[in-house]
Amino acid sequence: MSRVRPGVITAALAVLTTLTLTACTSGEAAQNAVALGGTFQFHSPGGQTEIFYTEEQRAPLPNFSGQSLMEDGKQINLSDFEGEVVVLNAWGQWCAPCRAEVDDLQIAQDTLEPLGGTVLGINVRDYNQTIAQDFILDNGVTYPSIYDPPFRTAASLGGVPTSVVPTTIILDREHRPAAVFLREVDADDILDVALPLTEEAPQS
Repeated sequence: MSRVRPGVITAALAVLTTLTLTACTSGEAAQNAVALGGTFQFHSPGGQTEIFYTEEQRAPLPNFSGQSLMEDGKQINLSDFEGEVVVLNAWGQWCAPCRAEVDDLQIAQDTLEPLGGTVLGINVRDYNQTIAQDFILDNGVTYPSIYDPPFRTAASLGGVPTSVVPTTIILDREHRPAAVFLREVDADDILDVALPLTEEAPQS
């Protein structure tokens, strides 16, 4: 697999309509491809579905928060995981690739948690919260998820396309994206990126 190492990340509109994805999409990727704020700005060079960033190329995300999917009245903040490697995964129980990858995400959670890492789900387009909660319970998922049906969090994620689900973004300990996957992932995809990140010391 060749790794795309983008140069200057621009705020120009990324044309994503050429993506060929094994994902649940609604054809609106292009209009959602640019960051609305923050310091990290998403861009998919040549319509790539895997983008990797060297340490020098990484830029931080702003803090974001949202309602917990499973705990009424609880807010989950990215800053709750300060100093941790975070695997962000936008998912919906309505999405077949999301259902297929949940076991791999749980493997990643079980592997990363003792090393100072976590998976953090972002549940999108599940407007019936109970169905999404049942999916979590039925699959024995232990990592937290933010309940965000309209996927407002996408703006804080550098403007990742809200129409591409699942999307997985792996953050280093400074919460800077090191990799973006616009497709279904497995445990090896995640851990190949995340395990080396756990060995990096947070910047002072």
